[in-house]
Amino acid sequence: MTMNNTGGRRRPPTIHDVAREAGVSRGTVSRVLNGGHYVSPAAQEAVNAAIRRTGYVVNRHARSLITGRSDSIGFLLTEPQERFFEDPNFNVLLRGCTQALAQHDIPLLLMLAGTQDERRRITRYITAGHVDGVLLVSSHSGDPVAQELREAGVPLVACGKPIGLGSKVSYVAADDRDGARDMVRHLLSLGRRRIGVVTGPLDTPGGVERLAGYKEVLGEAGVEIDERLIVSGDYSRASGEAGAERLLAQAPDMDAVFVASDLMAQGVLTALQRAGRRVPQDVAVGGFDDSPAAVSASPELTTIRQPWDRISAEMVRVLLAQIGGEDPAAVILPTELVKRASA
Repeated sequence: MTMNNTGGRRRPPTIHDVAREAGVSRGTVSRVLNGGHYVSPAAQEAVNAAIRRTGYVVNRHARSLITGRSDSIGFLLTEPQERFFEDPNFNVLLRGCTQALAQHDIPLLLMLAGTQDERRRITRYITAGHVDGVLLVSSHSGDPVAQELREAGVPLVACGKPIGLGSKVSYVAADDRDGARDMVRHLLSLGRRRIGVVTGPLDTPGGVERLAGYKEVLGEAGVEIDERLIVSGDYSRASGEAGAERLLAQAPDMDAVFVASDLMAQGVLTALQRAGRRVPQDVAVGGFDDSPAAVSASPELTTIRQPWDRISAEMVRVLLAQIGGEDPAAVILPTELVKRASA
């Protein structure tokens, strides 16, 4: 901070102070602040050192008038607001993306759009240029948001492969199918043969891929696929509880259940305990995510770990690259089986 001419309150340092401190022109400082193009390494280091010494902070509003950028990113969740507070995965992903963007001094704006009207308003806001790009979470088939943002030229990265948009939209995803295969193989290795499944929503990539992995492994093991052992949920705890009740009614000889999210698995445990089924002695239970819900469950859940830190970091990396002019990209990350008390 610098003293003003009257010796009173300190004024914030300006770009001129940085230039004087670094011994370079104001134009060189401006080029460093806007990406470092046509600046020598020595000059860039001198400017960065001067910024640290003076405590200069970029005036984002002024820079946005010059560059046409907002210098902010949107985190768009196209789910009802209560899901954001119930499902720990969203909070873990939001925290990871916030931390990854903080390394670039870019703020993240949380946008919740669970209804059609909310999605229309948020889409108008985004396409008006109030954010430079969007991290899209939980995009269902038929949800027009991804398509509309893509057509408007808004840089976009989805968490999970958006159904129906193919290679036109960047995405980062865990290997849902392979994770499901690992879980079902584990349940088979315990000697279980009547393995039920509570799927995720079948208009989402995770719902489709995890069910596919379940069916593939049973087929490979020569275990007949019984449709009475397959029910769907919506990733909420209540839907897991209801799903387990349907399974118990349709297939009372079920000896294991693969649940497509840890939060739903908590509901499954509640229903099994109410029915007098011991876990894992009578029914082994496997989840998916390795979210905080897995370790707060009783018993703690055997589950499939999604690498949330890597997913959030890759979403940010791919989005910033796209904002910088690179083509859409797809990143698929491996999952890991985590064994605990439930199976």
